[in-house]
Amino acid sequence: MRTSRRGFTWLLLLLSIIVVGAILYGRFPGPTATVRSSGQLAAAVEQWASNHTAPLAISNSSGDQTQISSDGSTVTWYDNAGTLYTTTIIQSTEATDLFQKFGYTNYADQSAGLSSLLEAILPTLLLFGIMIVFVWWMLRQSQAGNNQAMSFGRSRARLLAGDKPSVTFMDVAGVDEAKQELGEIVEFLKYPDKFTAVGARIPKGVLLVGPPGTGKTLLSKAVAGEAGVPFFSISGSEFVEMFVGVGASRVRDLFDQAKKNSPCIVFVDEIDAVGRQRGAGLGGGHDEREQTLNQLLVEMDGFETSTHVIVIAATNRPDVLDPALLRPGRFDRHVMLDRPDIRGRRAILEVHSRNKPLDPAVDLEVLAKQTPGFSGADLSNLINEAAILAARQNRKLISMPHLEEAIARVIAGPERKSRMISDREKTTIAFHEMGHALVGMTLEHTDPVHKISVVSRGMALGWTLSLPTEDKYLVSKAELLDQLAQMLGGRCAEDLILGEANITTGASDDIRKATDLARKMVTEWGMSDKLGPRTFGERQEMVFLGRDLGEQRNYSEDIASEIDQEVHHLVETAFLRAKEVLRRRESVLRVLATKLTEVETMEGAEMQRIIDEVEGRQATPGTELGTVAAGV
Repeated sequence: MRTSRRGFTWLLLLLSIIVVGAILYGRFPGPTATVRSSGQLAAAVEQWASNHTAPLAISNSSGDQTQISSDGSTVTWYDNAGTLYTTTIIQSTEATDLFQKFGYTNYADQSAGLSSLLEAILPTLLLFGIMIVFVWWMLRQSQAGNNQAMSFGRSRARLLAGDKPSVTFMDVAGVDEAKQELGEIVEFLKYPDKFTAVGARIPKGVLLVGPPGTGKTLLSKAVAGEAGVPFFSISGSEFVEMFVGVGASRVRDLFDQAKKNSPCIVFVDEIDAVGRQRGAGLGGGHDEREQTLNQLLVEMDGFETSTHVIVIAATNRPDVLDPALLRPGRFDRHVMLDRPDIRGRRAILEVHSRNKPLDPAVDLEVLAKQTPGFSGADLSNLINEAAILAARQNRKLISMPHLEEAIARVIAGPERKSRMISDREKTTIAFHEMGHALVGMTLEHTDPVHKISVVSRGMALGWTLSLPTEDKYLVSKAELLDQLAQMLGGRCAEDLILGEANITTGASDDIRKATDLARKMVTEWGMSDKLGPRTFGERQEMVFLGRDLGEQRNYSEDIASEIDQEVHHLVETAFLRAKEVLRRRESVLRVLATKLTEVETMEGAEMQRIIDEVEGRQATPGTELGTVAAGV
């Protein structure tokens, strides 16, 4: 399209030049002479006729013009009325009489200048030039169309030269095991003889599996940077087009380029776009995507051992990939990249803050503890948000408050202080959030409360942030029961303080999450005393995505009724436990909610200090205000 526009522009420019030139030459003819009498004009014409055969333009005092032609002895011309005159110039007075009769006094010899020549041949040149330009433009369009048609089968892969690596293993943190696995790939590309000497065969393909933002693409670039080899990068969706056979052709072209640049790395991002299991679509075996996958399978299995081309692919949906793509000989090695633990988060924070001006008081260890579940991309965004906040406040250093505010922005969204909330609703929100926080601080198996706020963020009117003290990979039944109670603490506080008639819709999300958690305890984790250790319903679920892809019911109506009863029992019991906690600590709840309404945001340490002050004045010997034991 760009070539077509450029050719059309040149065509218009050339035509404009031709037209302007014609106008200019028409406006400025060749040399002219002014004759004061008809006798002088006749003598001039006589002299002209004996030496020229080109037409002669003459004009009268009124501005009328005509042309005369001569064979050397006679002159033929037309007057203004169109009458033809023929007269002898040499030694004749007829010409003088005629010129005097019609008042012609000026003449211009068209053969005396360039304009006369152009006037004769300009129409032919103009027509011929237009034809040449048109033919040239049509040829260019045809050639561009052919090139565009031929380019459909070419690979869209982008080549990064390996002599200037922009990313190395030093830029990747939090995935030590994955770096170790891929380190062998680097050694093979650098020292292939070390492996071939003992008969070892390096894996032809490496599949990087993990949730979004865990560094799959970055890690593959680091492999190419460490090995110092060319790096071909392409997305799985770039193989398939609307034309039949284009995808397979691009696969062939990609691997042809890779073999010419070997040793090299071919990185296919989001390979699930082209590598989905065959036979699942409406197109059957003739589906274009399946033909592309077939060609990919052939190319990967047809490598020669001396090509030194390694394929690295990334996906967050390994369950949908074709089994033939995952077998040994194609993607021999599967590397799992999970969200980093606390040590990995600290290492990632160090990498992303390497060139940032941090305040000396910033503790990355504390930040790592406050960001459980964050991926590498989340941590990178956190540091960037903190830098933006510091620049917005005209600060030279990034301080701890900037980083903590960035954490809240990443988790809950930016503050919406412009949202107008009445004092009555603000008080209701404060009691609701303090209900969550107080239940969480009272029960034994909940995460410590980090911050409470009634400042609106995102879609939430208020929020309570609880952070674990360490990374957890297993959750006990006692912890789940306490989580249920904490989730329902907000509704319990509204019921206790405002009355049942004044409970609000603010607990809708809490109730939904509590119901989902209770159902999972019954149907997936076997934590129901009545139904026992059984699972109900067949699900396809990605563990690291936390997303149900489908469910099939495999139980009777009676079991479904019992499941509903067990879910109701768990939720109702958790509600009563939370309400009992708040009833016993109602005075503390009122003080905390009043304080939160004033300051809008409260840290967990400040909340604990107020609790100690209030209960220290109220406690009497033998009164226990400690934790409430978990139980159903």
